Amino acid sequence: MNRVRLLIAEDEGILRSTLAELLAREQDLEIVAACANGRDALIEALAHRPDVVLTDLRMPRMDGIELIRHLQEKLPATAVVVLTAFDDDEDLFAALKAGALGYVLKDAELPKIVAAIRAARSGEGFLSPGLVRRVIHEFKRKDRMIRGQRKLFEELTKREMDVLRQLAAGLANRQIAQRLYLSEKTVRNYISTILQKLHANDRTEAALIAARHGLAPEEPETPDGDGDNRPP
Repeated sequence: MNRVRLLIAEDEGILRSTLAELLAREQDLEIVAACANGRDALIEALAHRPDVVLTDLRMPRMDGIELIRHLQEKLPATAVVVLTAFDDDEDLFAALKAGALGYVLKDAELPKIVAAIRAARSGEGFLSPGLVRRVIHEFKRKDRMIRGQRKLFEELTKREMDVLRQLAAGLANRQIAQRLYLSEKTVRNYISTILQKLHANDRTEAALIAARHGLAPEEPETPDGDGDNRPP
């Protein structure tokens, strides 16, 4: 039997000790550490390299989201399951975005917590049943938004797309003008039109939309007779 080496991060002392005691009774689970805050959990994780970290979100010294990010960076082979009392969307999606494979509420029965740990060890996701519909709804919402934005791209001219790509790269107007052989005034006009067509509030939002769709700067073509001056 392959044992799952588990680290627990939970700031509530009684719950932490209870979890450690109950989970240790499972034949395939081995508790390597039980920590009261995120910072200690990270230190112990680096020392023990557990298969799975079971973590709360609201903890002192380092919260669960930050802990997940550090684990993803330093121990990518370690899976993370969130065990929390909070089921609001902000925490849920922040944890999943940071890299958590499981999200279980503290009122869940022990078998569900164990199932989430085992699933994470196998590289599979696990969500408390009441959260699944919300995740699906959010994915569908984002998909509709992305599809709508792609349609808006169809309204942009090739030159406007060139400017948008430079925005996505974080270039200022002067840099865009130099790169595309345009005047700064023309660049400002293009950006104004782009914002209107994409329904973006400012250039930062337009850049984020472009980056979200993977638009990257391309080598600019020579001017096409739009009145801009290319340096000799």
